[in-house]
Amino acid sequence: MIDGHPSSGQHPRPALEPALRRPARDRGSLAARVSKQARRALRLWRLYLLRLEIRLAPTEPQRLFLLTVAIGGLCGLAAVAFHFSIDFCEAHLIGPALGMAGNAWIPWTIATPLVGGVICGVLLEYVVPGARGSGIPQVKMAFASSPPVVPVRDAVGKFFVGSLQIGSGASLGREGPTVQICAGLASLLGSVVGVSAKTRRRLLPVGVAAGIAAAFNAPIAAVTFTIEEVVGNLDQAMLSGVIVAAALAAVIERSLLGENPVFDVPSTYGLLHASSLVLYAGIGVGAGLMATAFTESLLWLRSALRRVAFLPVWARPGLGGAATGVLAVVGVIAFKATGVTGGGYATLENALKGQYVWWVLLGLSGLKLVATVASYSSGGAGGIFAPALFIGGTLGGAIGVLDATWFHHLDEADGAFALVGMGAMFAGVIRAPLTSVLIIIEMTRAYSLILPLMLANMTAYVLARQFRAHSVYEALLEQDGVELNTPGAGESHRVSSYLHHPLALGLGTSGEELLLRCRKLGTTHVFPVIDAERHVLGLITHDEIAMLEASAELVALTTAFDLMRPPVTVRADDDLALVIERMLASGLRELPVTDANGALLGYVDDQTIVQAYQQRAVAPRAAEAAPREPEG
Repeated sequence: MIDGHPSSGQHPRPALEPALRRPARDRGSLAARVSKQARRALRLWRLYLLRLEIRLAPTEPQRLFLLTVAIGGLCGLAAVAFHFSIDFCEAHLIGPALGMAGNAWIPWTIATPLVGGVICGVLLEYVVPGARGSGIPQVKMAFASSPPVVPVRDAVGKFFVGSLQIGSGASLGREGPTVQICAGLASLLGSVVGVSAKTRRRLLPVGVAAGIAAAFNAPIAAVTFTIEEVVGNLDQAMLSGVIVAAALAAVIERSLLGENPVFDVPSTYGLLHASSLVLYAGIGVGAGLMATAFTESLLWLRSALRRVAFLPVWARPGLGGAATGVLAVVGVIAFKATGVTGGGYATLENALKGQYVWWVLLGLSGLKLVATVASYSSGGAGGIFAPALFIGGTLGGAIGVLDATWFHHLDEADGAFALVGMGAMFAGVIRAPLTSVLIIIEMTRAYSLILPLMLANMTAYVLARQFRAHSVYEALLEQDGVELNTPGAGESHRVSSYLHHPLALGLGTSGEELLLRCRKLGTTHVFPVIDAERHVLGLITHDEIAMLEASAELVALTTAFDLMRPPVTVRADDDLALVIERMLASGLRELPVTDANGALLGYVDDQTIVQAYQQRAVAPRAAEAAPREPEG
């Protein structure tokens, strides 16, 4: 150092150097803070999206409603398409055959349903055997089965085979096939969306109601038929969906085919004389006997044809078609009327307008009965709704002539008796008394005939039940060895007898603690979130836990409040049947159980319910197997 200055070999750092270096360090620190804040913001955003996904994810009831709307619309379109398909086949097959010039129409009228029957028989035997018959027994069997599925292959096959068979002249109707087609659509949509087995079971009646509503243009009767014939009881959970689907299908059908009822009858029809009720009751007696003859002969011939070994199964519909063709020829020659082939709605409408004499009506009724028995028992693809209405309408019109002869009621229209006969025959064959009244009113808008309809229909219903307790559909299933066992046992079991102690979470339970508890209790699938008074505020399931585990960086920011979904609970005094409905509707295997004040008591799971049902099923068998004391 010289003169107090550093030597030339030393270069001290300037005093301002720290001041110059500090901004660089500050800039690095600032960037780190910005990056940290950005990562935090990203985590919060992902947490927000997670919460949004949990809140907006549709529940099982919401998906059921959306599926109901879709089924109603699609079934309406499918029913109209099936209607047009049958009309097209009739216009190009049996229609031209009946219209042939000279005597050529006779062999063509016999050959057309014969050939059509053989072709359909081959398809039903080797391609779509599930499309055979009416379609309603298949739907009833699917509803009582597990899993409840109507194969879409059978529904598609029913569309084409049914169109060909009815269009070629078989004495069958389109309404039963429409039910199977629509039930198949409902089953397909349920499988595609991936809803639970319980929801798929609920979708089948939705499809049935939509099909009936579109086929008959009768949404109210579609609801009652579904309850009476398919569901078997007034299930509140199914009722809303059935109503919505029936209404939508009817709206679409009316938009495409018009607002007019199926049958255009004079508005003057009504009960003009109280003494005419005697004849209306007589129509009920006649329809009950005719319905019994129809059902028993159909079952007998069906069983007899199965025992004929030399006739191949695929050829039997052709035999039924040939028989129908012969009967159609007889009807044209003897009565100058068609209607024996197909559904016969055009001829039936003429009968409702009183355009035939009594002996023509009686003859057509008998020919239609035999033709329908031959067409159906031989193994064709078509329904019996329309033929039953035809048989009852012509029978009722023939009996109605006696009103003028016996009581001299010249102003009472014969067509009114024909209309009542339709409902009475429907009640005797189908065994749906409420539907039999409503469907005739909706198809004809003859509201003033409610009293005669109720009298005749209930008479036919009660009389037919004296000979056979079940409807023709259940009799057909019994003949095939199928016993319907609709789920529903266990209603007397109470939830309080099957409680487990739950793992409850508070609103502020952290994500780390939540994951820790879930790992310790791996068999638990549902965690109720409660407040200080143990009221259930929400549920956290394995779905939410899985989403949280997939986003590890959100665990520290998440609480039970962020993850919980709306609660689904049952009461301690509820029965197990209700628990099953709510489990399957929500897709949950466990449900919290609360007291009357909503406080958490425990939970019940699906395994416990299964064991309860098994114990109930085993107990009667054990009692039967136990040795008994000898009498005396």
